[in-house]
Order: sequence, then C-alpha cells, then structure tokens
Amino acid sequence: MAKLVTLTIDGVQVAVPEGSLVVDAAKKVGIDIPVFCYHPKMEPVGICRMCLVEIGRPMIDRATGQLMLDGDGKVKVQFGSKLETACTTPVTEGMVVKGSSEKVKTGRKDILEFLLTSHPLDCPVCDKGGECPLQNLTMGYGPSQSRFQYDEKKHLGKQIPLGELICLDRERCIQCGRCVRFQELIAEDAVIGFSHRGRSMEIISFSDPGFNSCWSGNTTDICPVGALTTSDFRFRSRPWELKTAASICIHCPVGCNLVFNVRREAISGGDWVVKRVVPRQNEKVNEIWICDKGRFGYHFAERNLERVNEPLLRKGGELEAVSWEEALSLVADKFKRGSGGLLTLASGRLSNEDLYSLRKFTSALGGKSLLYSQMAGGEATTQIGLMPGTDFGDMDEGNVILVVGSDLEEEAPLWWLRVKHAAKRGAKLIVLNPRETKLDRAATLSVRYPFGTGAAAVLAMLDIINAQNKPDKSIYELPESVRELSGSAELSTAAKAFAVAKNAMILYGSEGMGLDETDALSQACTRLLLATGFYGRPNNGLLGVWPRANDQGAWEMGWRPSFDLLKLLVDSKVLYIVAADLVSDDSSYLSAFGGEKFVVVQDLFLSQTARLADVVLPAQSWIEREGTFTNGERRVQRFYPAVQATTLPPERIESPSVRRASVLTGIHPVLEGPLPDFMIPALIARNIGIAGMDFYSAAAVFTQMSNDHLSYNGLSYQKLSDVQAQWPVVGREDLYFGGTTYENTQGLGVQLQLSPLQTSSDQGPRMTNWPQALSFKLPKLGMMAFPVARLFDRGSLLVHSKLLLKRIGDPYVVLNALDGKRLKLSGGAMARVSFPELGKTFIVQVRLDEKLPERVVLVPRSYGMPVTNPTPVEIKPT
Repeated sequence: MAKLVTLTIDGVQVAVPEGSLVVDAAKKVGIDIPVFCYHPKMEPVGICRMCLVEIGRPMIDRATGQLMLDGDGKVKVQFGSKLETACTTPVTEGMVVKGSSEKVKTGRKDILEFLLTSHPLDCPVCDKGGECPLQNLTMGYGPSQSRFQYDEKKHLGKQIPLGELICLDRERCIQCGRCVRFQELIAEDAVIGFSHRGRSMEIISFSDPGFNSCWSGNTTDICPVGALTTSDFRFRSRPWELKTAASICIHCPVGCNLVFNVRREAISGGDWVVKRVVPRQNEKVNEIWICDKGRFGYHFAERNLERVNEPLLRKGGELEAVSWEEALSLVADKFKRGSGGLLTLASGRLSNEDLYSLRKFTSALGGKSLLYSQMAGGEATTQIGLMPGTDFGDMDEGNVILVVGSDLEEEAPLWWLRVKHAAKRGAKLIVLNPRETKLDRAATLSVRYPFGTGAAAVLAMLDIINAQNKPDKSIYELPESVRELSGSAELSTAAKAFAVAKNAMILYGSEGMGLDETDALSQACTRLLLATGFYGRPNNGLLGVWPRANDQGAWEMGWRPSFDLLKLLVDSKVLYIVAADLVSDDSSYLSAFGGEKFVVVQDLFLSQTARLADVVLPAQSWIEREGTFTNGERRVQRFYPAVQATTLPPERIESPSVRRASVLTGIHPVLEGPLPDFMIPALIARNIGIAGMDFYSAAAVFTQMSNDHLSYNGLSYQKLSDVQAQWPVVGREDLYFGGTTYENTQGLGVQLQLSPLQTSSDQGPRMTNWPQALSFKLPKLGMMAFPVARLFDRGSLLVHSKLLLKRIGDPYVVLNALDGKRLKLSGGAMARVSFPELGKTFIVQVRLDEKLPERVVLVPRSYGMPVTNPTPVEIKPT
C-alpha cells in the first residue's frame, strides 16, 4: 500500500497516497479546483493555468533539518510569492493549500478573461450549452465584464469536418490540448494535433481520411467547450432537453457501459428517439471510454422502414404481413408437428433472457439448440476463465498477459486499450500472432507463428516450460509440428516469462481460424494455464475474445456451436433461426433451405436469411427493452429500455409492462409491433400448451434462469444494480474534471463464479481435433485465405448504421506486396478472387501489406465472402 501524505486544503485535512496531485487530493474531499487542460486519466501539462492555487510548505531549519515552530508550537508554513498549478504539483507532508483566497480568485478571473478574448459569444446555439465547463466556470469565477473589444476577437472556421464523424469549431477551441493528448497518450493514434503558434494555433487532422481513429468520439466528451462535436448530434438537440437510459454496448464481448440520451420530438411523430450515445463509468470494464463503433453503431436499432415491424407469412411464394395471432398459430402448429426435428440456431447478440427462453422452449419440444459462432472454447472459459475480483486495472509489474490469435483492437477495442495500459504500468505483454497488429507496439515480446498453427505455438510454450522443469520427460506426447516450434528462441523467452509470472491471463481469439482451430487453441491455452497454475484466482485465467457481445453468456447456459452446422441444417425438418443472418455471412448455407422444410426467422430486419423463411417474426432491439448480457470477463450487466417499442395507435398505448403481462395472460386481445426475443418463444409455447414459460417480463425470465443455472445462482436484477464509489469522480456538475461521461448509478454488474472444473483426465479438459489443428502447413503451391475480424464490418447490424458506411468500406482482401507484384496487382486495384473448394468467385479490391507472409490472403469476415475456415484461393486481375 502506498505511503499516505497528510495536507490541508481550504482548512480541511486530507490523507492521500504519496505522489497524488493537489487537484486530485482536493477532489477526494469534495473541494473543487477548476481545470481545463487537466484530466484525471492523463498526465498533467499545466498549460491552461485555471487551477492556480496558493501553496504553503512547512519551513525547515537548515541547520538542524527539523521543522520550525511558531510561538504556539505549530509548524511554520511559508507561502510562495506566486500562484502554482494544482494539476502539476504533487502533495507533500504538511502542505497547506488555499483555493479560495482573494489572490486565487483574482488569478482565476484573469485566466478566464484571457480565454474569452477570442472565444465566440454563441452560447445560445452552441451544442455544449448546458454542460459547458467554460460557461459554468465563467459564471462561477469569471469577470462580469471584459476589458477587451469584441471586434478584436480572432475569427476562425466554424464548422470544419475533421472526419466524417467529428466536427471542429475552431473559434470555440481554447487550446487546452485534451483532445490531442488523448489521441497521443490514451489511444496512441496521433492523428490530430496543433498547427501554427500563438493566436493562430489551431487543431488539424494529420490522417487521410481525417481523424482516422476508432476512438475519435471520446474527444467530444473531454472537450471542455463546444469545439468538438459528433456529426450525428451537432445542432440536433440541447443537453437539458435529454433524458437518460443506461445500457450496454452489444458490438463486442467487452460490454462497455453506455448512456442513451433520448428525447421526444415532433419530427419523429412524437416518439422517443436516441440523440446520442455517451460512456457510463465502469472502471472495471470500460473505465470512462467507448470506441466509435459503440458510440455511432446504434442507428440500426432506430425505428425505420428497414426494420421488420409486423409478422410476415409466406403466401403464394411472397412474404405478406399478418397478425401476430395468425403467425403464432401457424408456427405453434408446425413446431408441434415437427418437434423432434426442431433445430434452433441463435447468436450471441441475444440477451441472457432471450437465450434461456429459447433453449428452454427448444428442450421442451425435444429439439436441438445451437450457437451460431465461428469461435469455440467456451467450456474452458466457464471453468478456468476470469473470476470475481479480476480487473485489468490491477495488472502491473510481475503480471503477464498473453494475447494469442487476436487482432485485439479490431475485435475488442477496450480490452486493447486496457491491456496496453497494463503494459505501460509494468505488466509483461506477450503478443503471439501470425502477423503484426497494432498491439505489438505495446508488447514486451512479439512472437510470430505460421498461419494455422496457433494451438501448436501455445503447446510449444508448454513443452518449453515442461522441459525446463522436468528435462528428462515430457508430460504430453506432442506432434512434430509442436517440437519444431519449441526450438524458437523467441517462443522460449516468452514461455519462460510466462512461467515465472505472479499472475497470468491469456486472451485468445479467432485470427485466421475457423471453429476447429479455435477449439484446439482454447484447449492448448487451457493446458498451459492448468500446468502453470494460473487459474482459480483473480487476474488469472482464460478470456475468449468472442465475436459477439453475449457469446460467453450463451456458453454459460449450455449453448454450443456445431462443427458440422450445414449438415444439421440440411437434415432438420424445422428451423428456428434467431438473430443470425448466416446466408449473408456464407452463401453456401443457401443449400439448407427449401423443399419441405419449415423455417421461422426471428430478427430485426428482413435479412438474406429472413427472405428465405416461411415466417418472419419481428423482434425488438436492445434499446427498446431491458435485459442482461454476460461479457467476456463473465460480468453480468443490466441494460434498460431507452425508447418505447410499439406500433399501436397512441390512443391504444398502455405501459409496456401492463401490455406484455396482459398479452401473456390472454386478457388483452391486441398484440402488435415487435416483441422481446424472450417473449416470442413463450407465446409459441402457450399456443402449444407447454407449461412453465409464462415470461411476461425480463425480470421473470432472469429469476428462473438464475435458479436453473449454477453460475447465475443468487443473482437478481437488484444485485446487478448495485454501485459503489469510483475514481475518478465523473458525471457530477463539475464536468470540467472528467468530461461528460456519466456517473454509474444503475449498476456495475457482477462477475460469475467459475463452474466446477471438469476434466477427461488428470491432465486437463478434453482433447479433440488435435491432429489437423497442430499439423497445418501452407500448401507448396497456391495461396490460402484466412478469415480475420474487422471492427467496422459489414455485419447485419452495422450496415444499417449509415453514419459508419465510410468506415466500413467495400469488400477487399489483403495480400503480401510480393504476391501483388507477381500477380501484377497494385494496391487499390480490383481483382477476381475465387475459392475453388467453395465454387465462389468475387470481384473485390486488393490491399497490399509488406509484412504479411507470402501466399497468405486475409479475408475480412462478414464482407460477403464465405471464408469461415482457412481455404485455398485464386486471385487474378480483372
């Protein structure tokens, strides 16, 4: 524990850790010292001078080295002749700080007067009005009038796009540097900066396209004036008009805490609509940041013409709108008749309540439930995954983080951010990947393995550790491919660093892998953790970088992906597909539809899969309902409804809870508009006559789920809503300190206890699919395509968020520059890309990467090309 230092601030004595800054010490006892340039998440620079205070220090007798005392026996304190910046001054024992003296008040008044000399007086139309630190501090500390002439103000550009997502008003900028320092220090994307000097200094973008960073939206939160605004909020609303709803981001397994700012407006017919998304503080999950995908990727959930808002039934070959009663009656009859052949396929973008309801319904009919995912290994994360008390923020010197098979910023941006910062604090970061990624910049050790051999590389680390501990005998009989990798000097260094860690955590992903390979990789990681003992306690264990927000929750409740999904789809008589657009992801799944098969698709949109269905059931988006997700760290978190989801005429609208309860009890005859995913199988079950599924609310489902699943035992919505004090202090009236991030008053979530460790032997969990996964080699001739993740993808949700279309871009492939030269393809050229084994050909753009291995082709997932596993590929110029 850090040594405590005692000081006095405005007459209040406070004890804080040694090394704390005066401004933070004051905040901890509720004393406000105003700031502009300082932010508690960044190193101080002291350029705005707003935090000026008087500081006195104990006087020491130079001859004796003892404290000097006055006549009353008190320590003499000497104050300097000048004011000092509280944001750059560390506390010292016995220090006395005056933050409200006349000298301090005069200094702050002068600083504000200087800031306002060139600041426009457009507060009535400024987007920051109502939550502007400059406005608030001017009212609290500023002069009542200015000695400078208005006509002498410096005039600059008023609406300058730094990119397609962020607008800059240069006149409003007070040059505090927060945005620039955030991009340099936190995001490490130095794509914006200052240009010129003096009164002509201004913020510019260095990148092409402008502000090319997936963290750009955070600069609008920490900007203390209205200089930076998001393009979807600028001039669209005022802060005091907005109401708030707490939520969770659904785009990746991190589970970032969000707040939806909503208002009712005439242009939307009087409906509640989302006007912006901002972070909600959770220091153990996303701290006070969110990526741009989470901030701008909500537009798909808005009510629009693309959403399915009423049930559709195929009549005469066409899908036609029908009533819920007609659709449910037909579905119930078909499901009952073909119950033995029912296959329910659902994805991890559903909530815990949805997945529980669907699996319970499917089991009651004797059907099979499958998770739609390209990544396996969830059995391991439920048994040796992260446990309560785990926090990336605690990982520092002596700890090791191993990231294997993952482009972490593209797959889980906030984990990338937190892992990188752990490395800065002294944790050893080992990046084990087949190609270079952005995380390598922060890595202590970067180790490459050939594409397709991730599991072998991890087992080679285990072999090295085992050989070091027991040089005469290996515990495991390993294939020759593992032995070859065991001879790598870099891998040996990584293995030895991992073995001697105080705590160790492994993050594994699906970089260049399909389902079989990720299954093998998870097993290899499991064996490494079991052999070294890094599991079963905080800050140790296995973390899956899942493709969807609630994949971990699906695994906790028994959902599993199939290694032969296409065959199961073809063989099934009745398909119930929920929140999964498999046909858009891989057109080979088209062969599973047609004939006598009865297909029900439950989704938000009329996707490519939904167009093939016999019945389409409209579901609510997560902003229209409540529920819970279980993030990759096994933290269960609650989200709340932000807008109302009903298509009933206004005169027939009742409260959602009353309406849903009446629907299930049969008292109310009206059933219109999209419904929560958990409720639809419950309604079908009622029509069939299945008991025990009277799910009239998400809370009711969660209660039964927590009783039925061991890992969720003891949880309740009330427990998930518990909060505790967090540092830094944000979301209060003093927005100048932490920005517009919201205080978390709706719940920090609860991490699950680990499931009992189940092994097939005393050496660890089961071992399947090893030979193929461990012996993969590139063919001697030809090229191989490997699937990779993109943050801004063309998935069934993000393509409907039109604001991000430029970030998403058109389909493309990436190949080595030498391969491009050999094929006579330059960067940006169009090429004919063929997959012989799949019988598919596409014309897409080619991108070149000099660092990529030769004969390796990267194919982004969800861009329409059916590469779910490594597969041969042929590329020719168009």
